[in-house]
Parts: sequence; C-alpha cells; structure tokens
Amino acid sequence: MLHLNIVAVGRIKEDYLRKGIAEYQKRLQAYAKLQIIEVPDFPLGRDPAWAKLEEGKKIIATLKTPSFVTACDPQGRVITSEDLARWLAAREREGKTVYLVIGGAAGLDSEVIARADDRLSFSALTFPHQLFRLLLLEQIYRGFKILRGEPYHL
Repeated sequence: MLHLNIVAVGRIKEDYLRKGIAEYQKRLQAYAKLQIIEVPDFPLGRDPAWAKLEEGKKIIATLKTPSFVTACDPQGRVITSEDLARWLAAREREGKTVYLVIGGAAGLDSEVIARADDRLSFSALTFPHQLFRLLLLEQIYRGFKILRGEPYHL
C-alpha cells in the first residue's frame, strides 16, 4: 500500500473545505496510507519572499528519506488524471514514502523545488492553496479508481 504524505502550508479554515478533505481522506483509506502534514504559514506582509523562505524551511524539515518528493508547482510538468494514475502506480512499485508538497500563498521556496524529485502541475489556472488541497485529494482518489478499473461518478 502506498504511503502518501501531503505536506501543506497553513490550516484549513473553511468548514466546507474541511468536510470535503475529510471525505476524500476516508475514501482513500482503501488505496493508500495517507497523512496530511500541516506546516505553519507566515504572513506575507511586506516581504512575501521571506514568508516563502520560512515556509520552505518548515516543509523541508518534514521530509524524511528515503522518500519521493513531488512539488505541486504551476511550473511543473502538466499532467492529466490518467497520467496521475500512472504516476501513482510507479510510486507504489518503488515502495518509497511519497511526499506531495503544496506551497502557501507565495508559492514554494526554491530550496523545496530543488529538493523535489518531481514537479507536477495540475492546471494552468491559479487556485487558493487551501482549495488545492481538496482538489489534489480528489485527483489522487480518481487516479486510484482509474488504476483499479473502478467506476467513479460524482
């Protein structure tokens, strides 16, 4: 079973997002050992680069080895749901713990990008990082359904 960690900046504040995330966490129990690791967000204030740097330090501190680290990055490789399913299958075969990293409002620090084994882009659109956590979980769930040949209708 895939060991999958979502490392995300900040806490989820909106109730509707917490409920959606909890639903997909429950659904994913059949496919992966999932953990969500929240690191504190830092106020952007006058210096978003400082906030991104501090968040990056916290992110890197959560990453263990041996592992496979993937940055969710708009500048990464654009993938489809089917591509993600194949990506999940490859990670399962490798047997390493997987970290999928979601940056904060300022994005991901260059040190986090440098540490990543892969960079994936889920869309050319910009999403709030809290909403993206829900979208990512849904896409992971969809990927497992595709892999197993199971129907998925919502």
